[in-house]
Amino acid sequence: MHKKHTQNYVKDYFFTKVNIFKFIITVFHLVGLLGMVIPDLRVYFQFLTPFHLLLCTSLLFYFHKDWSFSFYLFTVLAFGLGYGSEVLGVHTGFPFGSYTYGPVLGFQLFEVPLLIGINWLLLVYISGEVFHKKIKNDYLAAFSSAIIMVLLDVLIEPVAVKLDFWSWENDLIPASNFVGWLGVAFLIQLIYRKSNFIKINPLSLYLLFNLAAFFLLLNILL
Repeated sequence: MHKKHTQNYVKDYFFTKVNIFKFIITVFHLVGLLGMVIPDLRVYFQFLTPFHLLLCTSLLFYFHKDWSFSFYLFTVLAFGLGYGSEVLGVHTGFPFGSYTYGPVLGFQLFEVPLLIGINWLLLVYISGEVFHKKIKNDYLAAFSSAIIMVLLDVLIEPVAVKLDFWSWENDLIPASNFVGWLGVAFLIQLIYRKSNFIKINPLSLYLLFNLAAFFLLLNILL
């Protein structure tokens, strides 16, 4: 009985902590939404964008369960491939098109904010879990998760341009951006699928929903 009571206590404590972190994520997205929509506050919340992304990533990985070599290798590859594709894109126009980053996303290396690598890692991690147990075939699961990332990018792109995250040549978002996103996302999602670490995180899908709702509402309200 004592062992069962202890297990129930641990389970309830974990459930409560997860809900607290979910509440924090929702509050930060709602406050961020309000700040971006009100013109007088927008410049301050643009400045806070990197901190917002880092906070969400930190909260997410607080609940990550498997800090194995395989996971660390995945994070390095996801960050490196995502960031590397952006550096290539900025300097050559391949694979996304011709664009440049503004100052909003913070410190840049090779004219690309370091935060972009973290963004790729975050999006692959939270979208990869959607089909983690639903689809057994690695290639189909990776492609399906990459489609989710492209759909997210469809929501993000117009908002990012308006908020000076980045800007496109001739102010037009090219179709090549979404094709490029699909290709890079598929590659990193395949690495995610092939990597041997525990992929269940109680915040992943909740954070994915919050991000999608956040950018959807900004598309409507900005």
